Amino acid sequence: MKFVMENIWWIGLMLGSGAMLLWPMLRGSASGARDVSPAEAVLLINRENAIVLDVREESEFAAGHIPAARNIPLSKLAERANELRKFQQKPVVVNCQGGVRSANACGQLKKAGFTNLYNLRGGITAWNEAKLPVAKG
Repeated sequence: MKFVMENIWWIGLMLGSGAMLLWPMLRGSASGARDVSPAEAVLLINRENAIVLDVREESEFAAGHIPAARNIPLSKLAERANELRKFQQKPVVVNCQGGVRSANACGQLKKAGFTNLYNLRGGITAWNEAKLPVAKG
C-alpha cells in the first residue's frame, strides 16, 4: 500500500497511457466496423469486390472521391439506407474526410443489419496521402 501511495502519479500516468492506446480499438468496435488503412481498403475493393460508400456532402464528393464510390451524405443515410440493402452481406468500406463521420455511418449501418463494415482510417485525406487514385465530379 505504501508503494501505491508513493507512486500514485506514475500509476495514474500508466493507466492513462494504457487507456489512450486502447481507445482507437474500442472506438472502432463501438461503431460496428473495423478500421482499415487505405492499402487494406484497396485489397478489400480488389479482392472482395467491396462497395465504397462516401458519406461526405455532395460538394465534398465532387471535389474528389475514391473511384466507383457511391455518395450518400451522412445527413441522408437513414432515409436512403434502402439503396444499400442489396449490399448488406457484402464488404462495405465507408469513408468521409477524416474518419469521424464514416465511423458514425458504420454505427448506423450496423444497426440496420449490415455485417461486413470497414471504416477507412483517416478518410479521403489518408487516401490522398497514400497517393491513390481519385475521381472528380
